[in-house]
Amino acid sequence: MDIEEIKSKKSIKELIQFSIINIDKSSGPTSFWTSQFVKRSLDLKKTSHLGTLDPQVSGVLPVALNRACRLNEYLMHRNKTYVGIMRLHGKVSLSDLKKEMQNFVGEIIQLPPVRSRVKRAERTRKIETFNILEIKGKDVLFESDVQAGTYIRKLIHDLGEKMGGAHMLELRRTKAGLFDEQDKYYPIVNLYDFKKAIEEYKLGNDEALREILIPGEIISTILPIVQIRKDVVKKALTGSPIFPSFLKNTDEIKKLKENDKICIFCDDKFIGVYNYIGKENLTAKPEFVLN
Repeated sequence: MDIEEIKSKKSIKELIQFSIINIDKSSGPTSFWTSQFVKRSLDLKKTSHLGTLDPQVSGVLPVALNRACRLNEYLMHRNKTYVGIMRLHGKVSLSDLKKEMQNFVGEIIQLPPVRSRVKRAERTRKIETFNILEIKGKDVLFESDVQAGTYIRKLIHDLGEKMGGAHMLELRRTKAGLFDEQDKYYPIVNLYDFKKAIEEYKLGNDEALREILIPGEIISTILPIVQIRKDVVKKALTGSPIFPSFLKNTDEIKKLKENDKICIFCDDKFIGVYNYIGKENLTAKPEFVLN
């Protein structure tokens, strides 16, 4: 599915109704404030951010616009990558530090911080990588790829308990699921440049705003695509389940398992996200239909 081609065929108003903006949040504002700023600037009914960043943490904060908010549950529960600086409280050798950091790679048990908004109960999280990028004195520049919902500040605190103490000085999220600060196709934009794009849009030039809008159809890059026939599109858009007779090609469903999430398309027109049933008389049930 060519997302850029889909984007090129849409008007700016259509894009605004079903897109995501990859905001580069600075240290200071809350994620909620940032999402609301986008909402007010574009005069939208609704926005939502994909994964909260603490006020003092900067970096990738995707903000979904209007109907794209319904995609959150499929997009946000994915790995996040962070780069940060931790300060060691005592003298630790490089070899001991590396060894202790590697002990945290894999599944760990975390107790959310006291000030977190979630229930304070132990939970399992997976640390994919936890690496040193640079060391200067007691300050360690690190990078870590983690399961969604992992508290990096707590990770650093728990690491410090193993070797004389440590705390986090700075933290930046560089990747959140599909969204990356370096991706040329889904560009990150700070609030200053976002505001400038809005100002130009209001003056009749939508080029800068169009550039930063990521079509909601991006969901098709992480969920399997199943095509339906043109003559059943109207039925699908009014909430009908997908029946075997609706399908263009049954080959697309051969590798699917019951309860897999799938994207239904008719050519390059996105219909919605469905739950695959895989029965003889029923292919899938709708979870979100873009009507």
